[in-house]
Amino acid sequence: MPRYKRKYTNFESKIHKRIRYPELIANVVMVTKANGKWRMYVDYTDLNRACPKDSFPLPKIDQLIDFTVGNKLLSFMDAFSGYNQIMMHLTDQDKTNFIPGQGLYCYKVMPFSLKNAGATYQRLVNKLFKQQIGRSMEVYIDDMITKSQMADQHPEDLRQTFQVIWENRMRLNLAKCAFGVAAGKFLGFMLHERGIEANLEKIKAVMDLESPTTLQQAQGLTKRVAALNHFISRSTNMCLPFFKIIKQGKKMNWDRESEQAFQALK
Repeated sequence: MPRYKRKYTNFESKIHKRIRYPELIANVVMVTKANGKWRMYVDYTDLNRACPKDSFPLPKIDQLIDFTVGNKLLSFMDAFSGYNQIMMHLTDQDKTNFIPGQGLYCYKVMPFSLKNAGATYQRLVNKLFKQQIGRSMEVYIDDMITKSQMADQHPEDLRQTFQVIWENRMRLNLAKCAFGVAAGKFLGFMLHERGIEANLEKIKAVMDLESPTTLQQAQGLTKRVAALNHFISRSTNMCLPFFKIIKQGKKMNWDRESEQAFQALK
């Protein structure tokens, strides 16, 4: 077999490598991120269907929020392409084959679109920060927060966090980090010393919402309300007219009772 001189392209990096003779190939889809930038998403539907489920539990968001409120100072940290900081096992790299346009490539690091990526990352951060979690830190996948009940204790708590980050060569996304603040957004909630506040973006999404005209829109409304049920007294009872419409499941019947409940929620 002839030997070819290896030529690197801009796409080949510490993240990807060129391959030959693949057994599995996935397609690439470009999706927009919340900040308007583009992200390359590899559709691993078939691969995920063949992989066993990693049932490692993720932390309960409600408990993380309750454990975080009431602290004097907070530091919010976000890992830079966190999943890509975990190397794929050498024998599993060729299972992540994809076509980016020209050529065939695979991942040398863990892509975020794998079914068990979240559980794998959570298991890692639980191990790395086991001495701090529950005491001076809370971690949900790649979202990390260092908390201190006393302001003068925060530098030491941060030092311990940075020590672990440095020793394990973890990289942070500075654009999404805030250090030594009294309040901030964590997992969709606004946290501060006094307690929890609803995210203004979610409130605006409900306030600007028009009355649903389809069953799918009614279902979307109940999901938005569920995200804010911490701040709405008896929200489940208020949504009963919507649940009745969805339960019927045949056609949209948005009556006066439903409209009154909708306006009361807003």
